[in-house]
Amino acid sequence: MGEFVRLEVADGIGTIRLDRPKMNALNVQVQEEIRAAAIEATERDDVRAVVVYGGERVFAAGADIKEMADMSYTDMVKRSGALQSSFGAVARIPKPVVAAVTGYALGGGCELALCADIRIAAEDAVLGQPEILLGIIPGAGGTQRLTRLVGPSKAKDLIFTGRFVKADEALAIGLVDKVVPAASVYDEALAWAGQFTKAASYAIRAAKESIDRGIEVDLETGLEIERQQFAALFATEDRTIGMQSFVENGPGKAEFVGR
Repeated sequence: MGEFVRLEVADGIGTIRLDRPKMNALNVQVQEEIRAAAIEATERDDVRAVVVYGGERVFAAGADIKEMADMSYTDMVKRSGALQSSFGAVARIPKPVVAAVTGYALGGGCELALCADIRIAAEDAVLGQPEILLGIIPGAGGTQRLTRLVGPSKAKDLIFTGRFVKADEALAIGLVDKVVPAASVYDEALAWAGQFTKAASYAIRAAKESIDRGIEVDLETGLEIERQQFAALFATEDRTIGMQSFVENGPGKAEFVGR
């Protein structure tokens, strides 16, 4: 368990909890603790879905600018790959991942939220990629994941201007998937994640990999990725259970074992 990031597990759901007062600034230590929590969530069989949460006040207000201000070009050449891969560890969790966004999710905080499969935001949440105002660009996936999520023109608007986006606009452009009262954000995220605690985990994994890998390639290659994942699931015990249950009891009644 890290000093500022911990994985809390209950009822099949793992919460990657950021807790670095006051604003969950994402310094190097936090980045590496995020990586460690994501790897642990990936490896633990008792974690079937994941919530990324910064607490009731703030998701993450961005990188630790005081730390970054003293870094040279060569320092950042060495660090930037690790920065991207620490967030990438969250994106690569082969289980459903939801970001529960409260308060500010700016810069690296927004990029961390982009690594989740869906984002549930508080009504008063504020998101954005304001790096341009510091004379830099997003460096932890923002130019790539944001573009894939909302399209190039909207991504360029947000990144070129560095403007902040309130929850209602974020919902309208597809940056977040649901907006709820601030007090309900974490519970809503738990409810979404809770749908998958009894699901066929290898089928979920195959679906996530097919979508995430397929969106990066041409249609023909994507269909081949899907075909291989589809066929491979016929080697799982859950596929046998699911189809037998459907034949005998109808849809939606299978009790999967995660194998």
